[in-house]
Amino acid sequence: MSDHVLKERPPGPIDPLRRRLVGGFTCVGLSTALLPCCLGHAVLAATGQFRFDLKEIADGVFAFQGVVDLETPSNEGAIANLAVVVGKDAAAVIDSGGSLVEANAFIEAIGKVTAKPVRYLINTHMHPDHIFGNAAFRDLGATIVGHRNLPRALEARGAFYLKSYREQIGEALMQGIEIVPPTVLVRDRLELDLGGRKLELRAWEAAHTDNDLTAYDATTRTLFAGDLVFVKHLPTLDGSLLGWLRQMDALAAIGAERVVPGHGPVPSAWPDALDAERHYFEILASDLRKAIAAGTPLAEAVKTAGRSEAGKWALFDEYNGRNATAAYAELEWE
Repeated sequence: MSDHVLKERPPGPIDPLRRRLVGGFTCVGLSTALLPCCLGHAVLAATGQFRFDLKEIADGVFAFQGVVDLETPSNEGAIANLAVVVGKDAAAVIDSGGSLVEANAFIEAIGKVTAKPVRYLINTHMHPDHIFGNAAFRDLGATIVGHRNLPRALEARGAFYLKSYREQIGEALMQGIEIVPPTVLVRDRLELDLGGRKLELRAWEAAHTDNDLTAYDATTRTLFAGDLVFVKHLPTLDGSLLGWLRQMDALAAIGAERVVPGHGPVPSAWPDALDAERHYFEILASDLRKAIAAGTPLAEAVKTAGRSEAGKWALFDEYNGRNATAAYAELEWE
């Protein structure tokens, strides 16, 4: 579709108050066996139950920090960072979370920081921890916005995600989850007007995935990078290593002051948040190029590629081998 500025619906009620921290939304709809470690960056309330917290990281910008972990029943799939930006007329949400339980807790928390309607849900890419809550925001009336390639990617992977994540996080957390694609697509750039505040969306070429989308709030100089930026959590490759490296300079050139990465501390300083990720990928590429030049087969090369970075990242052993395998196949043909 052509790039344009989307016009807003009539404004909702005036937001009477913003609060720095919102909590108190306990998990519902799950057995007590699943209650421990509820909803990502949660805190234990006096009642012994956990609650979903939004923190105001800039004026009218609220974020949730997911746990740095694999998706499991105990963390309820709440591993991705989520955010909401509030304008004079409406709000936009960045990613919907890893389950409807998390998405509904998110919606409740949004209601505590603003009475403005949620007009947009921005999907930064296709992975389940970022899009499994889409149905809740669709039912709320939000327009879902995504990269031009996102519908095709969800069509290709959706059935697999529903099956594999049912095995990973359990039947209870998968209740009601649907693969809900965006209805507004970003070919290159798109601007969303929230009333006195505009979000600048940008579609990237293949990197973390082939459907990465970022959002930038110029009002507060806050970048919502999705999984183009990982901090502390090892970056994961499901697109193109070379494409990711090629676009690092353009990403770093965005004039943000802070970033909400897809995973890791919220907020993180910008562009410093990119440094460790870039270094990891450069090391991984260098190690693999040497292995390929030496005729080392893939099965052996992936055991050592990037290993010098092991002590610097969480979930290194879970993801480095996968990254090396994908990158080897790409670098063989450069």
